[in-house]
Amino acid sequence: MGELIVTINVATYKAQMLEGRNSRVAMIPFSGEAKGEYFNGKTVSDGVDTQITSSEGFSLSARYMLEGTDIKGKKCRLFIENNGTSLDNCVPKIYTDSETLAFLENAKLTANVECVENGVVVKIYTT
Repeated sequence: MGELIVTINVATYKAQMLEGRNSRVAMIPFSGEAKGEYFNGKTVSDGVDTQITSSEGFSLSARYMLEGTDIKGKKCRLFIENNGTSLDNCVPKIYTDSETLAFLENAKLTANVECVENGVVVKIYTT
Protein backbone atom coordinates (compact mmCIF):
# COMPACT_ATOMS: atom_id res chain seq x y z
CA MET A 1 0.00 0.00 0.00
CA GLY A 2 1.00 3.57 -0.47
CA GLU A 3 0.83 6.50 1.89
CA LEU A 4 -1.94 6.63 4.50
CA ILE A 5 -4.15 9.63 3.69
CA VAL A 6 -6.81 9.43 6.42
CA THR A 7 -8.29 7.07 9.00
CA ILE A 8 -12.04 7.28 9.59
CA ASN A 9 -13.56 5.77 12.73
CA VAL A 10 -17.13 4.91 11.81
CA ALA A 11 -20.07 4.25 14.15
CA THR A 12 -22.86 2.32 12.42
CA TYR A 13 -26.57 2.38 13.24
CA LYS A 14 -29.52 0.06 12.64
CA ALA A 15 -29.61 -1.16 9.04
CA GLN A 16 -32.66 -0.99 6.79
CA MET A 17 -33.09 -4.30 4.98
CA LEU A 18 -34.79 -5.45 1.79
CA GLU A 19 -35.04 -9.15 0.93
CA GLY A 20 -35.78 -9.57 -2.76
CA ARG A 21 -36.29 -12.77 -4.69
CA ASN A 22 -32.70 -12.81 -5.90
CA SER A 23 -30.93 -10.28 -3.72
CA ARG A 24 -30.58 -8.72 -0.31
CA VAL A 25 -30.00 -4.99 0.17
CA ALA A 26 -28.80 -3.44 3.42
CA MET A 27 -28.63 0.33 3.89
CA ILE A 28 -26.50 1.09 6.92
CA PRO A 29 -26.46 4.67 8.24
CA PHE A 30 -23.29 5.85 9.96
CA SER A 31 -21.36 8.79 11.34
CA GLY A 32 -17.62 9.13 11.58
CA GLU A 33 -14.55 11.00 12.71
CA ALA A 34 -11.52 11.38 10.45
CA LYS A 35 -7.94 11.75 11.63
CA GLY A 36 -4.73 11.98 9.68
CA GLU A 37 -1.82 14.08 8.56
CA TYR A 38 -3.79 15.61 5.66
CA PHE A 39 -7.28 16.03 7.15
CA ASN A 40 -9.11 15.97 10.48
CA GLY A 41 -12.88 16.29 10.84
CA LYS A 42 -16.30 14.72 11.30
CA THR A 43 -19.23 13.71 9.14
CA VAL A 44 -21.62 16.62 8.50
CA SER A 45 -24.64 14.30 8.63
CA ASP A 46 -25.14 10.56 8.52
CA GLY A 47 -23.59 8.74 5.60
CA VAL A 48 -25.02 5.54 4.13
CA ASP A 49 -23.29 2.30 3.24
CA THR A 50 -25.38 0.30 0.78
CA GLN A 51 -24.52 -3.39 0.58
CA ILE A 52 -26.04 -5.66 -2.06
CA THR A 53 -25.72 -9.45 -1.96
CA SER A 54 -27.02 -11.52 -4.87
CA SER A 55 -26.18 -14.61 -6.88
CA GLU A 56 -23.84 -12.36 -8.87
CA GLY A 57 -21.78 -11.52 -5.77
CA PHE A 58 -21.41 -8.73 -3.23
CA SER A 59 -20.97 -4.98 -3.66
CA LEU A 60 -20.85 -2.03 -1.33
CA SER A 61 -21.04 1.70 -1.85
CA ALA A 62 -20.62 4.21 0.96
CA ARG A 63 -21.16 7.95 0.49
CA TYR A 64 -20.52 10.66 3.04
CA MET A 65 -19.24 14.19 3.59
CA LEU A 66 -16.70 15.24 6.18
CA GLU A 67 -16.08 18.76 7.49
CA GLY A 68 -12.87 19.78 9.21
CA THR A 69 -9.43 21.19 8.53
CA ASP A 70 -6.74 20.35 5.99
CA ILE A 71 -3.02 19.96 6.61
CA LYS A 72 -2.62 23.77 6.59
CA GLY A 73 -5.35 24.25 9.21
CA LYS A 74 -7.86 25.66 6.73
CA LYS A 75 -11.53 24.70 7.01
CA CYS A 76 -12.69 22.40 4.24
CA ARG A 77 -14.90 19.51 3.29
CA LEU A 78 -14.29 16.11 1.75
CA PHE A 79 -16.95 14.08 -0.05
CA ILE A 80 -16.04 10.41 -0.23
CA GLU A 81 -17.62 7.71 -2.36
CA ASN A 82 -16.16 4.29 -1.52
CA ASN A 83 -17.12 1.38 -3.80
CA GLY A 84 -16.01 -2.21 -3.50
CA THR A 85 -16.67 -5.90 -3.79
CA SER A 86 -15.32 -6.82 -0.33
CA LEU A 87 -14.03 -5.08 2.78
CA ASP A 88 -10.45 -5.40 1.52
CA ASN A 89 -11.23 -4.44 -2.08
CA CYS A 90 -12.56 -0.86 -1.96
CA VAL A 91 -11.83 2.05 -4.27
CA PRO A 92 -12.62 5.46 -2.81
CA LYS A 93 -13.11 8.64 -4.81
CA ILE A 94 -12.57 11.94 -2.98
CA TYR A 95 -13.89 15.39 -3.89
CA THR A 96 -12.83 18.46 -1.89
CA ASP A 97 -13.04 22.24 -1.72
CA SER A 98 -9.51 22.41 -0.24
CA GLU A 99 -6.89 23.78 -2.62
CA THR A 100 -4.22 21.95 -0.63
CA LEU A 101 -6.01 18.59 -0.89
CA ALA A 102 -7.15 19.02 -4.51
CA PHE A 103 -4.56 16.41 -5.56
CA LEU A 104 -6.81 13.76 -3.93
CA GLU A 105 -9.47 14.27 -6.61
CA ASN A 106 -7.17 12.71 -9.22
CA ALA A 107 -5.23 10.35 -6.95
CA LYS A 108 -5.50 6.58 -7.31
CA LEU A 109 -6.74 5.45 -3.92
CA THR A 110 -7.53 2.24 -2.10
CA ALA A 111 -9.31 1.63 1.19
CA ASN A 112 -9.05 -1.02 3.85
CA VAL A 113 -12.13 -1.56 6.04
CA GLU A 114 -11.71 -3.28 9.41
CA CYS A 115 -14.72 -4.35 11.48
CA VAL A 116 -14.65 -3.19 15.11
CA GLU A 117 -17.24 -3.15 17.87
CA ASN A 118 -20.17 -0.89 16.87
CA GLY A 119 -18.69 0.04 13.50
CA VAL A 120 -15.68 -0.06 11.22
CA VAL A 121 -12.35 1.67 10.72
CA VAL A 122 -11.69 2.86 7.17
CA LYS A 123 -8.12 3.61 6.14
CA ILE A 124 -7.61 5.36 2.79
CA TYR A 125 -4.24 5.04 1.06
CA THR A 126 -2.65 6.20 -2.17
CA THR A 127 -1.79 3.34 -4.53
